[in-house]
Amino acid sequence: MTPSPATPETAASEEVSFETSLATLEKIVHGLEDGQQGLDASLQLYEQGIQHLQRCYRLLDTAEQKIELLMNVDEQGRGTTAPFDSAAASEEKLAPRTRKRAPRT
Repeated sequence: MTPSPATPETAASEEVSFETSLATLEKIVHGLEDGQQGLDASLQLYEQGIQHLQRCYRLLDTAEQKIELLMNVDEQGRGTTAPFDSAAASEEKLAPRTRKRAPRT
């Protein structure tokens, strides 16, 4: 039995690396910018792009929090670590973020 190929819709929900999700997001953005799709196809691409964008934000937030945990220093100047609870961090970050895009040059 052969596994079904991953579709862009399911790619964001599977365990995909940050780099893969970002590359897919970039392809989606380029596809939308070229304006060759119809309205329905553009809306589907936009939705997939949002899913990948949210995944990238989650992965970046998780990485940032891990770095913050690793940057803690005790009284002797030694780095300390603490267990990281990614489930709790995800719940704290449920509010949507808005980020401004840099102007194109």
